[in-house]
Amino acid sequence: MRTAIHHAATSHIVAVNDAVIANADIAREVQNHTGASPQAAWHEATRALVIRQLLLQRAQALDLVATPRSEAGSRETEEEALIRTLLDTEVRIPTASEAECRRYHQANPGKFRSPELFEPQHILFKAPRDDTAAFARAMQRASQMLAVVQAAPEEFATLARRFSDCPSAAEGGRLGQIARGDSTPEFEAALLSLAPGETCAEPVQTRYGVHVVRLERKVEGAPLPFELVGERIAAYLEENAWRRAVTQYVSLLAGEARITGFDLPGAASPLVQ
Repeated sequence: MRTAIHHAATSHIVAVNDAVIANADIAREVQNHTGASPQAAWHEATRALVIRQLLLQRAQALDLVATPRSEAGSRETEEEALIRTLLDTEVRIPTASEAECRRYHQANPGKFRSPELFEPQHILFKAPRDDTAAFARAMQRASQMLAVVQAAPEEFATLARRFSDCPSAAEGGRLGQIARGDSTPEFEAALLSLAPGETCAEPVQTRYGVHVVRLERKVEGAPLPFELVGERIAAYLEENAWRRAVTQYVSLLAGEARITGFDLPGAASPLVQ
């Protein structure tokens, strides 16, 4: 990769209004970009530095002064603060109106639904996956328990209280309401395959051990009223509008600048990707 990058770096000199962007700076920037090839990563790094130079030159032309901010333990660099101040000064977008937000809500009902909720029961036979013998014993016990559960499904809670190695045993194996992403992939896959009242036909293996799994109840997702999501929609629309405005702003700066050694089509800012 280093050879390919070096080859790309030596092909030409990149400059913005006669301010040369050094190959060494591009090489350092490459680590912040991914690409299908070393050349693609080099291209993206060059693009980012060309746009940064355009913005910094504009900020300097306006004699802007900026104070770096600190947030969540990280602090802006002087250049980052200057670019933020420039965009705050020159890029303005209107606030999303309630009518716009309502139209978006009506046009995208699938985006605003409460999540599906599952209420599973399980009987866990605990065993570490890397202990082959213990896991095999857990699998055997789970298979035996599954046969009992299938013969007497009404006894699931009683059996969970007696045999499960999970703290949920005290609740008859009930785990409460869980959503997608709240459990292990294997456990979730089992839940998704079940109808309410159904027990999984095979023991379910996870990193915790082996489970006998039953879906007691499922709560379908429901449309969320506008009142609950209006603020989120407004923030989303305003963020998108800001990104488009910054793209147009950078394109304007690029059109007025002398950029050599690099073609900047579109000029979308990497700061808002």
